[in-house]
Amino acid sequence: MSFKIFILLGMVALACAVPVYGPPKPDSSEEDYGPAKYDFNWEVKDEESGNDFGQQETRDGDRTEGSYYVYLPDGRLMKVTYYVDGDSGFVVNVEYEGEARYPEGDSSEETFYSPPSPPRPFYGRPN
Repeated sequence: MSFKIFILLGMVALACAVPVYGPPKPDSSEEDYGPAKYDFNWEVKDEESGNDFGQQETRDGDRTEGSYYVYLPDGRLMKVTYYVDGDSGFVVNVEYEGEARYPEGDSSEETFYSPPSPPRPFYGRPN
């Protein structure tokens, strides 16, 4: 009987020693960094490969706006401008400059993809 009381008292002591975790107290000091604010841009222009693209973006508080551009393989310039203002959602505008150009060739025939033929089975003995 005394052994059972000893075990029971030990379990009560253990339960009292375990810390109780909960949400942070309202008076806990968290650093306030203020509203988000940044501005960046970058671009790539490589004459050898023909790559020409870039991006610019600005954020001040809840408003973010920016744009990016890329020269497409068909010769057109695609410009995308966008903004987000609070909970308004992502608002985007896409514009194209120039006229699409395709390589000269016989456009009357359609070109279809045909997968390569499977390898032929080998029935001989390996060397």
